[in-house]
Amino acid sequence: MSAVTPPTADQSGIAAQIQTSALEAGIAQRLAQRDQAVGPAYLKAKKIFGHKLSMRNATVADASYIVALRTDEQKSRFISSTSVDVQPQVQWLEKYARDDKQIYFIIQNMEGENIGTVRLYDQQANSFCWGSWIIQAGAASSSSIESALMVYHYALALGFQRAHFDVRKANESVWKFHERFGAKKTGETAEDLHYSIAANDILNSLSRYAKFLPRGIQIQF
Repeated sequence: MSAVTPPTADQSGIAAQIQTSALEAGIAQRLAQRDQAVGPAYLKAKKIFGHKLSMRNATVADASYIVALRTDEQKSRFISSTSVDVQPQVQWLEKYARDDKQIYFIIQNMEGENIGTVRLYDQQANSFCWGSWIIQAGAASSSSIESALMVYHYALALGFQRAHFDVRKANESVWKFHERFGAKKTGETAEDLHYSIAANDILNSLSRYAKFLPRGIQIQF
């Protein structure tokens, strides 16, 4: 399966990592089982291993953790409001388990401790949207960049060629982070900035920040 656009010389090692991850995980075969000859499509991995982090598929057992994270006074400033009642989150996760249109990950450190969340959703042809990206206070300073690299690595392995997402204008540190990765602003509303990033720019960033994810990812279904 060709998961990425033809790489430049500087990107070839990263592209090879991505293709190896896809082949070892049998992504092409899994797409075929869904009567989808080629990607991209969302496939829920049981777990993805990076360098110092892993990401696992969210389950109902994570409801309390997600609510606590999303209602944290500092972390909730730039995300949609969430009830402190855990039951709606339980119901959402039950529905999510049957939904093949999105992927919701719990981010963990090397000790297996939960440190955050991230979600892939709103597929538009070969573009994926990602958000619900929250890293809890006290996590290693490299957690944000490694988790972002893991998301992009996995999305390209699934066959996506670009990403799109929104960031609150007030969340300056995050939109500057995305712009350093090569994201381009495509529009805005009163509250949000709209961004898109193409596979070539994603590959450039995966190469530029390779020290945070030196061996790529390992995908476990």
